[in-house]
Amino acid sequence: MLRNSRTRTALVVSVAVLALAGCAGKDKKPRLAYEERPVELLYATGADRLDRGLWNQAVQYFGEVERQHPYSEWSRRAILMTAYAHYQGNDYAEAIGDADRFISLYPGNPAAAYAHYLKAICYFEQIVDVGRDQAATGQALNNLQEIVQRYPRTEYAADARLKIDMVNDQLAGKEMTIGRYYLRQGDTLAAVGRFKTVIDRYQTTSHTPEALYRLVEAYLTLGLGEEAKRNGAVLGYNYPGDAWYRDAYRLLTDKGLRPAVEPAQTERRSLISRLPFVKDKDATVKPPVADAPAAEVSAAPPAVQAAPSAPEAAPAPAEPAKAEPAKRKGLLSRLPFMKGGDDK
Repeated sequence: MLRNSRTRTALVVSVAVLALAGCAGKDKKPRLAYEERPVELLYATGADRLDRGLWNQAVQYFGEVERQHPYSEWSRRAILMTAYAHYQGNDYAEAIGDADRFISLYPGNPAAAYAHYLKAICYFEQIVDVGRDQAATGQALNNLQEIVQRYPRTEYAADARLKIDMVNDQLAGKEMTIGRYYLRQGDTLAAVGRFKTVIDRYQTTSHTPEALYRLVEAYLTLGLGEEAKRNGAVLGYNYPGDAWYRDAYRLLTDKGLRPAVEPAQTERRSLISRLPFVKDKDATVKPPVADAPAAEVSAAPPAVQAAPSAPEAAPAPAEPAKAEPAKRKGLLSRLPFMKGGDDK
């Protein structure tokens, strides 16, 4: 009994030690040691890290701008740049939180348009394949549509419109996947409901020709010949050269319901080409460019014109010995414009 008790105690202690070791072994993002620095220098260093793709370091420097100079205009700019750095690092939840914070604090600021846009892109890039839950797809669609409604003449709206087409195609694809499953399971009425949803809500997507064909197929299975013929006629009128119409034409003809329109002898699939679903960060609009007040630029130390050099492994950068000549236009020039709008 004593030996068993000691064995159990030893096992409990071992498990506790391993658990503590596992917690200690988790990677933690290094934090900058607090050291007062000029706000221009902190922002410039964060912009440099962003240019170099060091997303975590950029987040830390922009965070220091907010922490050390919370009431400055630079702090306001840093919120948006932090959101962009989180987005580039695929930390979408943090990026959405930063964008929401900017919108709630400065809803009337011109840069709020970009905060809305970046939030929508974060949801867009979380869209998964049609075989999985499409919660992010719905959120992406709502936010993209909001951009088009709020800022219709901006470059953000132009990009949002392209992505809305992709999102609708994705949602239509989800409905088609479920409809095909119901057909395979013999639940024809449920399948018809899914295919009609595609026709009613997503008729401009690439899935429409197949949805019409599936309706022809389903209605013939249910013995509803007139409904099948009507949907076949719609398919033939809109997509006479599509492969789905050729299949529907043969199917209806075999049942003695030959459509009036014969399939066109073409090789094209349809008038609507399938949109490739692309998540390309290079295509995302960059943070807005605006001129900083002349007094701020002229008063900034030389380090603002070129970011300080520092060992990349070090958590806190060394002060620059001298400014390097700028060879390219970095993100430092992309200061979000904070003038010309009401912050309330």
